[in-house]
Amino acid sequence: MRILIAEDEPVLASQLKKTLVSEGLTVDVAIDGAEAQYLGETEPYDVIILDLGLPIRDGLTVLKNLRSGGNDTAILILTARNDWTDRVDGLDAGADDYLTKPFHMAELSARVRALIRRKAGKATPVFSKDDVTFDTRNNQVTVQGVPANLTSQEIAVLSYLFHNSGRLVSRTELSDHIYQHEGDRDSNTIAVFVNRLRKKLGSNLIETVRGRGYVIKATA
Repeated sequence: MRILIAEDEPVLASQLKKTLVSEGLTVDVAIDGAEAQYLGETEPYDVIILDLGLPIRDGLTVLKNLRSGGNDTAILILTARNDWTDRVDGLDAGADDYLTKPFHMAELSARVRALIRRKAGKATPVFSKDDVTFDTRNNQVTVQGVPANLTSQEIAVLSYLFHNSGRLVSRTELSDHIYQHEGDRDSNTIAVFVNRLRKKLGSNLIETVRGRGYVIKATA
């Protein structure tokens, strides 16, 4: 799953990125509102973390512009502790959630996971299909209760397919959501990751629709 962090404080932006990357998420960072809006309009994100106090173009303006342009990406706004009116304005402008500074990284991570599930229409953080269970809270994957040893890229592919279970996902879409903005996206490598997942988790978990993509058909 792919996240955009729009935050102009370098230390905080670095901490946010480090935390989310450690949890298996793909992260891009924008340091001002103009860059945040451009990336939000041109790149496919699962969640945007948007500081309202951005330079060049403030976060509320970015939020309004994204929503008026039809962008429905889940957006979590960051605000100063005392700026309750900013929280109200942000929610009224189309934000999905907010967090006040300072905050605990664990809470931010939990809110991001919840937004990803909500946008995917999933109520539970734990997905199951046949003998495979995937816990999104810690990226733990088990087969018949035994932990599976997966690489970060394999987990990224599995996570996106589980969150979009029941829907056909193309190789291009998968690569768009597991690689960074400036990353070397090669949709052909997706087939390699899927083949590895089948060897580790079972050949029936991920189905291929020839020439179109992949699907996990039904999950609990």
